[in-house]
Amino acid sequence: MVAPFVLASSQDVFGLRRTAQQAAAAMSLERQDQVRLATALSELGRDRLGCRGLEVFFSLVPPGRPSALLVTFTWTGGPPPAKETLDLAARLVRVDHGTEGAGGRIVVVQPLPAEAGNAAEQHARLAEVLKAGHRSTEADDLRAQTRDLIATLEETRAQREELRRLNEELEETNQGVLALYSELTQELEATNSGVLALHSELEDKRHQLQEASEAKTRFWANISHELRTPVNSVLALSDLLLAPSSPDLSGEQREQVEFIASSGHTLLSLVNDLLDVAKAEAGHLDIHPEPVDLKLLVAHLGGLLLNGQGHDGVTLVTPRLEQPPSLVTDETLLVRILRNLLSNALKFTEHGEVRLDIEADPGPPAPAVLFTVTDTGIGIPPEELGRVFEVFYQVRGPHQTGRPGTGLGLPYARTLAELLGGSLTLTSTVGSGTRVVVRLPDLGHAYPRQSPDRKGGP
Repeated sequence: MVAPFVLASSQDVFGLRRTAQQAAAAMSLERQDQVRLATALSELGRDRLGCRGLEVFFSLVPPGRPSALLVTFTWTGGPPPAKETLDLAARLVRVDHGTEGAGGRIVVVQPLPAEAGNAAEQHARLAEVLKAGHRSTEADDLRAQTRDLIATLEETRAQREELRRLNEELEETNQGVLALYSELTQELEATNSGVLALHSELEDKRHQLQEASEAKTRFWANISHELRTPVNSVLALSDLLLAPSSPDLSGEQREQVEFIASSGHTLLSLVNDLLDVAKAEAGHLDIHPEPVDLKLLVAHLGGLLLNGQGHDGVTLVTPRLEQPPSLVTDETLLVRILRNLLSNALKFTEHGEVRLDIEADPGPPAPAVLFTVTDTGIGIPPEELGRVFEVFYQVRGPHQTGRPGTGLGLPYARTLAELLGGSLTLTSTVGSGTRVVVRLPDLGHAYPRQSPDRKGGP
């Protein structure tokens, strides 16, 4: 707290105004804040003039709180402050008003900027301003007010000019934004038109592909049916020629007829596979789930494949299955899946073994059985792994020499596995072999038990 400022006359009020303005300037307040503080103190001083013991104290907020200049009016007797005066002052600065018996107190709070310095510097500058003192006349006060008013008007005009300039810049910016929006709208409309045209073209292509796929499926189904009749005739005639009741054949003739019969069975199997693929793609291949005797199935596959195996250096290893896992699925389709996978593995394996493993897979989402076919054959190049499941695609290269095929085995096996609700995955390393895993879920919970009515063998 610095020495009090006594208000006893109008000249003291003029001096208070001047002192307040000088103190505000010393505290690095802006010009507008200086005028606001001086005007508020002048109005409060005029209102309180004539009160007993009227004094004004200039001080600073104690350390530890936000820096601010405090101006405190105290009096020991007199009327309360006019509400209009308090309201006017409160519009300019923060005002706290209180009464103490016949006296009272008004505290004006003016926050200080960071440029005001530390507390010691603030106290030093405030003490210097108050020490100098400012006695002025009413004319001096009017001249000071006029200067303040002129400065305020100049500042207002400058602000108005700045506002006008900003409005012009904003108008230019708005025009640019509108132009950009218009340009973007036109580009977007053009893009939308192109997208619509592309969508229409893609829709036409989709219809064309769908029609081509349906035509292909119809062709497969029709040609498969047409091929079955002559193939069955060839097989029937072969069986008739080889029957004991038929005329005796020479050794060479019998060998040729057996070759015809073997080729006919191979062709019939291929035709059946083609027909099943066509049915599966058309959604017409029916599923007949039944409990499968896996031990009997493995024995059947072993006998079927070993009879047609041409490499003496390859061993077909099948599981013993002392306690085979339970499985309800379409046995005919399962045999065709495993027959294709094992035949494929035997065809591309010259030395080593082809192994079939069967194990239960209790994991989610439902119980299933894993069928794993592993071989020590030539393997598949990494760049070809993505295409081996394309229908009729065959891996090109020297390793294909002497191994004819249709490129239908793997796609057919995967199609049937997915039709049974399962999956087929393949991994391979060139020179080390290939591993194919078929996971088939137990369909016992999804289908009622049916008596087998599928025509034809596996």
